[in-house]
Amino acid sequence: MRPSLRVDAVLVQAVIAGALSFSHLHDLAQAAGQHGWKAWAYPVSVDLLLVAAWRRLRSLRDTGASRNAAWSWFAVALAASLGANVATAGLLDLNDVPDWLRILVAGWPALAFLGGTLLVHTPAPEEEPATEPTDPEPVREQINEPEPAPALPPAPPAPPAPHVPPALIAHARKLADAHRAATGQPMGPDILCARLGVPAPMADAIAAQLA
Repeated sequence: MRPSLRVDAVLVQAVIAGALSFSHLHDLAQAAGQHGWKAWAYPVSVDLLLVAAWRRLRSLRDTGASRNAAWSWFAVALAASLGANVATAGLLDLNDVPDWLRILVAGWPALAFLGGTLLVHTPAPEEEPATEPTDPEPVREQINEPEPAPALPPAPPAPPAPHVPPALIAHARKLADAHRAATGQPMGPDILCARLGVPAPMADAIAAQLA
């Protein structure tokens, strides 16, 4: 089966408009003194500037950047194309072109080159990278350190050793010798406390001196 051919009316209209505009620009450039290949280069220059401005407008549409410069060059190229169409419609004598029109046609290449350079080589604004949401920092539980235990009060100083008279020590020594002779063992503080009738601390002090 052969594929069906579908004629797009908009595309046909664009071809017709482009061909007529191309021809009008050629005729106007030739009437302004540009002969040969130079007359054919003018419509190409105008159409290229128009396309460059349109592409710049489309590229800046989604960035949110200013499109004033692109619209300005698009208007300049469109005015040149429409001006040629109107000028060749019989309103202008192509056999006697005014001097100001010759100046405009002669200066068009430099103007088109400037506009095309600015449209093509002006860097597009960089898009800001999307910031990723940062995870909230985890809440750290505050751990209370245990309070130090209160310091223990210092131990009370040991009571001073009781004073033992020398006569009591001599008497205790005699009793201790008699006890050793009878039992074969030294006399302890308890026995001294009972035999001498003295307090236990004094008996300990006497036993320490008898040892």
